[in-house]
Amino acid sequence: LLPETHVVEERWPVPDPARIEVQLNEGQASAARRLEEAVQERRHAAFLLDGVPGAGKTEVYFAAIAACIRAGRQALVLLPEIALTSQWSARFTRTFGVPPVAWHADVRSARRRKIWRAAIEGKVPLVVGARSALWLPLRDVGLIVVDEEHDPSFKQDDGVTYQARDAAIARARFENCPIVLASATPSLETVVATSSAGPDRIHRLVLPERHGSAPAPKVDIVDLRSARPRRGAGFLAPRMVGELEATLERGEQALLFLNRRGYAPLSLCRACGHRFRCPNCSAWLTAHRLRRRLQCHHCGFSMPEPDHCPECGTTDALALSGPGVERIADEVRHLFPNARTALLTSDTATTAGQAAAIVGAVERREVDILIGTQMVAKGHHFPDLTLVGVVDGDLGLGGGDLRAAERSFQLLYQVSGRAGRADKPGRVLIQTHLPGHPVMRALASGDRDRFVAAEIAEREDGLLPPFGRLASLILSGARQVDVQAAARHLALAAPIDPGVRVLGPAPAPIALLRGRWRERLLVRARLDVDLPDYLRLWTGAVRLPSAIQLMIDVDPYDFL
Repeated sequence: LLPETHVVEERWPVPDPARIEVQLNEGQASAARRLEEAVQERRHAAFLLDGVPGAGKTEVYFAAIAACIRAGRQALVLLPEIALTSQWSARFTRTFGVPPVAWHADVRSARRRKIWRAAIEGKVPLVVGARSALWLPLRDVGLIVVDEEHDPSFKQDDGVTYQARDAAIARARFENCPIVLASATPSLETVVATSSAGPDRIHRLVLPERHGSAPAPKVDIVDLRSARPRRGAGFLAPRMVGELEATLERGEQALLFLNRRGYAPLSLCRACGHRFRCPNCSAWLTAHRLRRRLQCHHCGFSMPEPDHCPECGTTDALALSGPGVERIADEVRHLFPNARTALLTSDTATTAGQAAAIVGAVERREVDILIGTQMVAKGHHFPDLTLVGVVDGDLGLGGGDLRAAERSFQLLYQVSGRAGRADKPGRVLIQTHLPGHPVMRALASGDRDRFVAAEIAEREDGLLPPFGRLASLILSGARQVDVQAAARHLALAAPIDPGVRVLGPAPAPIALLRGRWRERLLVRARLDVDLPDYLRLWTGAVRLPSAIQLMIDVDPYDFL
């Protein structure tokens, strides 16, 4: 416990159970009853709240939170992004009459100490926060909610690696309370768990239609192979520009999505072709025009935009290749000089307050075109936003990530759901060079379940998660030759097991990260293998040089 000298007595707002009213339609009420029963019976059960964007999933689990508060117990809600807490908190306050207690990286240490003590004393009825809120010592947990449960932000890759969604399920079991996993695009692991018959089964509650009269937005694919932007004119196809113009003429709002920060992902010299690389990582430097700097998005290294090439000395020869959101914002301002624009990225909204200010401006109709990265895709409700334009739908489909197609579909489906959430019909345009890709076909047809079934079948054939388990072993050190030797030594020491296959070693996709060279081994195991025990047996018998660091990530989400 914290010293008494740090404790400042504070009154924590508690909703009046008699005044809590959550308005639900028939489908929402049916799902809410299942959750309320589990809360009232004080029993553990896991639920997937599966509803299309705009179906009112938040209102359903608000009803369960109300039941939890009436029972005098505490509720915990996990959100994937700090930026979501402000809008979520506003909805909570309107429903419950008091604000929730928020826990995330922007909360100051003095406030954290108060929340920590109030949690353990049972004085806070509800906490909403990022994944770290899971570790608060709440005295009497009656309900846990993981909103956007599919989101990769719930996996922590630095320091102690853990998947907050899975840890939340475990805590709900320990607390003997229900847990709600809410998503419009559930993870494949969660979908498969809904069909299992064992104690780990997740019960599925489906909300197939949008709340109110809003129909699902119409999704169209823009084939950039035939409908490319005019040469030198920018990165928005003529059809995208036309839809933006028509939307603005109707007095409605639009959103342009590109999941790439900065102005341009590659900077080079026009004279000699020199490319600007990070000195600490095997990665290119991204140009950020707002700050006039080149920056590495892996280690944080940055430098001013150079006035001459360090290789050939030519001045004013810096060429910026490819688009980032800042470049798209410039293009939009050039095309529509009278339109009010806003940029929502982790660079323009570094705190929850800054993100809330941008979101509030959109809600108040002070913004005509919102441009952003994945921060704009999750949970936002903008009634007058009717057009969503995806600048590059292919961006997440490459690389060696087994979840690449799943993640791309989830992200594009989520951002598509921001269009037409009130009484005005929505429209979505996705620019792509791969119109025949299964992700693009699924988005255009709206057949999510068929896409998920195909992905599940492919994973099952390859014994990949959730039908097998993976572990990533990353060795790193200052000297590449030493890391390679240690990786070979570790691989040769792997125990023989018919249910386990060890792949590698091989250079990690980002072979140099923060000044350290990296080699990776990937372990694939059957579900009946105790993978942590296998790893302990293996690594415990190997003595690595003190200069070599070994990081083990069971069930990895990051394959960099």
